[in-house]
Amino acid sequence: MRSRGATLTLLPLAVAALLVAGFVLTPNLRVPNAATPHATLVVLGAAQYAGKPSPAFKRRLDHALTLYRAGGVQRVVVTGGRRAGDPYTEGGVGTTYLARQGVPAGDLIAEERSRTTVQNLQNARAALPPHTPLTLVTDEAHAPRALALARAIGLNANVSASPLSTRVSRSYLLREKVALVAYALIGIRL
Repeated sequence: MRSRGATLTLLPLAVAALLVAGFVLTPNLRVPNAATPHATLVVLGAAQYAGKPSPAFKRRLDHALTLYRAGGVQRVVVTGGRRAGDPYTEGGVGTTYLARQGVPAGDLIAEERSRTTVQNLQNARAALPPHTPLTLVTDEAHAPRALALARAIGLNANVSASPLSTRVSRSYLLREKVALVAYALIGIRL
């Protein structure tokens, strides 16, 4: 026969397990896209392979291109550095891709030093005039965390998310959820 104390001790663990399971199994968190993007877009980096955007990065770049071509966007900052030994940066690959699609070089800025979302945002801010309102371009899963981080470091930002691949990995979706919770609990780690 169990004592009443043992049951009460297990109750918080059971509740925590249910909350975690519910969080993991719920659909992705979504941030509504801005009705009208700001004049400056910041495309958050994703992988590039041998100088070509990865499929996820290409979706972000194509979404930024659509916004640019719709009018009103005057500048596109593409963020992302390089891995050790890689001759290409995400920022450089992204701006080259957009230039080949017809975006004038004078409207493009390559931020090529960052390796994390926070660094993407900080370095983009440093490349722009103070207090520039901007629209973040990333994917639907990354958008909630990216927007929260941007606002936490004082950026006047909204978001316009590119759609996710129909074959998006569950591990990526889970990683973004966990990273958002970690940010909410411990704040920004610089």
